[in-house]
Amino acid sequence: MKTLIVIPAFNEEENLKALLPELLTLPYDVLVVNDFSQDETAQVVQSFGIPCLSLPDQLGAWGATQTGIRYALANDYDRVITMDADGQHLPNELKTLINHKTDDNHVIIGTFPQRLSRLKKLAWAFFKMLTHIKIRDLTSGFRLYDQKAMHILASKEASLLDYQDVGVLLLLLRSGLKIDEVPVKMLNRTDGKSRVFSSWLVVMKYMIQTTTLCLANFGVKRST
Repeated sequence: MKTLIVIPAFNEEENLKALLPELLTLPYDVLVVNDFSQDETAQVVQSFGIPCLSLPDQLGAWGATQTGIRYALANDYDRVITMDADGQHLPNELKTLINHKTDDNHVIIGTFPQRLSRLKKLAWAFFKMLTHIKIRDLTSGFRLYDQKAMHILASKEASLLDYQDVGVLLLLLRSGLKIDEVPVKMLNRTDGKSRVFSSWLVVMKYMIQTTTLCLANFGVKRST
């Protein structure tokens, strides 16, 4: 099966220098979506001979990820695996996602709840209470999507989402797709910082938007 690893990246030149050489040793294609970075992210990617789509404006992690999914569909890939560019997701765990894929599931999420701070755990517990989503790590960007999931996430409706976590999961579940999770190992970010939790103002915006999205989806089947 044709597999494409999609990596959204914003100012990740240093982390990509460590990650990309490892990915080049594996039998999968790689695409980096450069989310209007202000550093040498694009040049670093190109120096390894890896395709890089540079966006003309900043779309955020989800917008960049969706761009990669649309690229995968346009180029006849059977599945997409999304990875963060910050080095938290380990290339040797890709096989864990792939081995967990069956004909009965459409999305595999690599979860590592131990990485979450107490504040994040409280936030996720709140969202799980609202949505009844039975996923331990709602924000993990380490995911495998099959073609059914890819078509849903490439839609115009999915373009309205701002984040790649709760809203994406609700959209997939509402479409009747089966989501499974599998434990994986992850590392702490070695360079840069999270955009979602970069300041209290950004956290407040995230909480308000995600809570509104959860409330708007009452009555939708949410379990996996």
